[in-house]
Amino acid sequence: MGMDREHEGRIAVVTGGGRGFGKAFGHALAARGAHVVLADIEPAVGEEAAAEIRAAGGSASAFPVDVADELQAEALVADTVAKHGGIDIFINNAGLHSAAFNHPTSTLGVAKLRRLMDVNVMGTIICTMAAAPAMKGRKGAAIMNISSMAAYGCGTAYGVSKLAVQGITMMSARELGPDGIRVNAIAPGLIFTETIRAELPPAVVEMVKGTQLINREGEEPDIVEMMLFLCSDRSSFITGETYRVSGGATLQI
Repeated sequence: MGMDREHEGRIAVVTGGGRGFGKAFGHALAARGAHVVLADIEPAVGEEAAAEIRAAGGSASAFPVDVADELQAEALVADTVAKHGGIDIFINNAGLHSAAFNHPTSTLGVAKLRRLMDVNVMGTIICTMAAAPAMKGRKGAAIMNISSMAAYGCGTAYGVSKLAVQGITMMSARELGPDGIRVNAIAPGLIFTETIRAELPPAVVEMVKGTQLINREGEEPDIVEMMLFLCSDRSSFITGETYRVSGGATLQI
């Protein structure tokens, strides 16, 4: 089978699937033959993204979930198993990442810090624990987590949460390897999505580009292609790793 349909017949769940990387992951997996469940805390956003995939000829559905809620994560998995028989790919993409969390833990405040850790850290653990039984024994089963270049240096609470994701990735790889489930992560650098372009002043954009060793802007396909690789049989001997996709910027931290 060519890479254009390498996920034919597979069932993929993407948390935070209604927008951003999650939506892009969903489109890419569906285009390669997977049925994609877009799990999002905003039901209408997830449904809209799933409808876009179906309009493009792919197979997709949506499910509402707050990844920090154990019962909701379990309901997501149960619904997917009931309708599709199991899960082959699970992407822990949902996370809090706004500028409000780019502060040291001492200045963030307990309520915001707790919510950040509940979603970014506990959400990754909760969803992995919920999904693993539905993935056990399925050929090519893969879990992929999203870290960040902010994890290197850990100067903010957000960075701390994303460093924890790397630890969870290694822990989960050890625990789930005997069940035939691989677990890896991606640590994106600054990827110039429409949202980032709208939020960052041009001077900041140029400053960030200046930290990179590759002289171009990072784009969504850079992350999507790594996801496709890590969720495919092409990476069948890789587990417990975090891949930096930052144009070399993480080497400067």
